[in-house]
Amino acid sequence: MRFLRLFFVFFRIGAMGELAYRANFFLQLLESAVDLGTALGGLAVVFSYTSTLGGWRPEEVAALIGVFFLVGGALRLVVQPSMEQLIENVREGTLDFMLTKPEDSQVLASIQRVEIWKITDFFLGIAVIIVALIRMGERLGALQVVEFAAALVAGGVIVYSFWIILASLSFWFVRVENILVVFQSVYEAGRWPVTLYPGWLRIGLTFLVPIAFATTVPAQALAGQMTWQTLAEAFALAAALFAASRFLWRAGTRHYSGASA
Repeated sequence: MRFLRLFFVFFRIGAMGELAYRANFFLQLLESAVDLGTALGGLAVVFSYTSTLGGWRPEEVAALIGVFFLVGGALRLVVQPSMEQLIENVREGTLDFMLTKPEDSQVLASIQRVEIWKITDFFLGIAVIIVALIRMGERLGALQVVEFAAALVAGGVIVYSFWIILASLSFWFVRVENILVVFQSVYEAGRWPVTLYPGWLRIGLTFLVPIAFATTVPAQALAGQMTWQTLAEAFALAAALFAASRFLWRAGTRHYSGASA
């Protein structure tokens, strides 16, 4: 509840700034619609030549695209802008203002900047998932929904922790923005099931840059392709990366020398 209260404070601040430029909403909506249309159009072209893709039906891949937009929308809504702001604060020595506040500094750093119009991707992702679920119909059971929700939470923690770890490198290195850009580019591979990629790339997208746990694994739950072992691995990796992000954050803040030092 405390985290939600803080998040809505920053959300309100972001909304107050962005509502002065309401045309941005329509531009963002158009951009998101074009991006979604391109993704679904590519899906239609592929399935015009085959009925399944590596064991995935059209509605199951559509659900994966919905997850891709949902997770990506959440990242671009708060995590990515906050991490970019964090890197800038560390470089300019202005992180002091956050470290001296009576709240967890990692939480504040993670939600300090909210780009509210990116929420369009989030809701478009939800809409695509709902349509895909309707198309799945009777093949979808209650257990699959529970597994999907659990996998989505684990995937969200994994990607968030990975972003924090990358951004925390700014405590030791001058410029790390390019690393975030590379990660954002790699995330585009999550539009398709990672099981379709070659073995070496599949391993990289699962463990080195854990995109698979953010997109493919939740979609596998809806498609009935996920095992309990995979879900356990997702939660284990989420716990490990979150612990690593906390450790690196605390080490980084001890190493940090700000404008007031």
